[in-house]
Amino acid sequence: MHGNETHAGSPYAPHTDEDRAAMLEAVGAETVAELFDIPEPVRFDDEFGIDARTERETRRLVRSILGRNDDLTELLGRGHYGYYVPSLVDHLADRSEFLTSYTQYQPEVSQGFLQALFEYQSLLVELTGLEIANCSMYDAATALGEAATLADRVRDVTGYRVLVPEADLLREERRRTLENYVAGTDLEIESYPTADGNVDLEALEQTVDEEVVMVYAENPTVRGTIEEGLAAIGELADANDALFTLGSDPVALALLERPVDVGADVVVGDASVLGLPTSYGMGLGLFATREDYLRQVPGRLVGASEDATDRRAFTLTLQTREQHIRRERATSNICTNQAWVALRTAIHAAALGPTGMVDLANRGVRRAADLAERLDDLTGVKAPVHDRHHLREFVARVDQPAGAIAEDLERRGFAVHVVGDHEIQACVAGVPDERLDAFAEAVAEVVR
Repeated sequence: MHGNETHAGSPYAPHTDEDRAAMLEAVGAETVAELFDIPEPVRFDDEFGIDARTERETRRLVRSILGRNDDLTELLGRGHYGYYVPSLVDHLADRSEFLTSYTQYQPEVSQGFLQALFEYQSLLVELTGLEIANCSMYDAATALGEAATLADRVRDVTGYRVLVPEADLLREERRRTLENYVAGTDLEIESYPTADGNVDLEALEQTVDEEVVMVYAENPTVRGTIEEGLAAIGELADANDALFTLGSDPVALALLERPVDVGADVVVGDASVLGLPTSYGMGLGLFATREDYLRQVPGRLVGASEDATDRRAFTLTLQTREQHIRRERATSNICTNQAWVALRTAIHAAALGPTGMVDLANRGVRRAADLAERLDDLTGVKAPVHDRHHLREFVARVDQPAGAIAEDLERRGFAVHVVGDHEIQACVAGVPDERLDAFAEAVAEVVR
């Protein structure tokens, strides 16, 4: 185009009428509308249908809409945990220099944020025992997908099998995301058996062979049980030259065995159990691995160095994603940035300190055991179902149909998961003690 000639309504992609006509002719279309297949019911008709309102009227309307939400105490868990987030996290993370910094491409003006992310990485290194931690991943499910593709790249011999637990110990959405990640590769996702809420080690041993590139397990499991055979799983994977990937989170890692001590090569999970309230979708992918795989880590790292005056300085480094380097050399197509969520996680962890994180995890063990004991005293309830140690949550068996029990509890103001025809799951994380008392009373009422 020439000069200031533009087409009204297209400030970011301006074209003259002549330009548009020439392009339409080239593609064999008469109008721009022909290029889009938009169903009539969802087409914009130039009217939003929203009446103009004053600020006070708008606030009143929003309050009335939000007021229709059910006021439920959630005991849901299964990967989403709503720990209390100290106000300190909001006050620091909401500072403008953090909120307005999308990605720290210019280290000379981003030292504070980069240092915070370096501290976040250091936190994960300390908790996992592995040498390398990523500072920007989507969520736990995509971190699992990245672990599988990393395993495929680094394995010395051929292989195609990725082993994951059966459906009762692996959330469906995580498996679906994993399957999406390996689509287009030679990798195949297969399930191995479980027993009483843990990995069935004998069955796994019969399943693992030289074609396995990765074995995945979680601790704690999605049913709240503590996995007791992690070291054996690690040995099985190592004996077959497969990577052992372990799913966990920072609160659990503060109390449980370090992944490096049970042979884990990669640790994935959701780090936003600290720093964010329960969000049911928004998260922060945890990804840590051995230094041997430094140049295969997806995303990017924050590195520490020195500036021209010998002062310690930080910068983004080893950015192996395709938006930074040639596509054929990239290890990942990660494009977004979770740095602000990682910042919140780091602030929350620092506020708790090592002792506080251990206390938080121990509280999850103790309160889950106490609630399970109270439910187990009720006629028609067995809790927990699994004869294991639990963290945060547990599965209870009910004689009545679980769906009906859950509906009755919902009418009394409590939300639980239905995980079987006669099984419900309850999580204590973030639930005040008095609400747990009320929940136990509500269960007693509905199982009579």
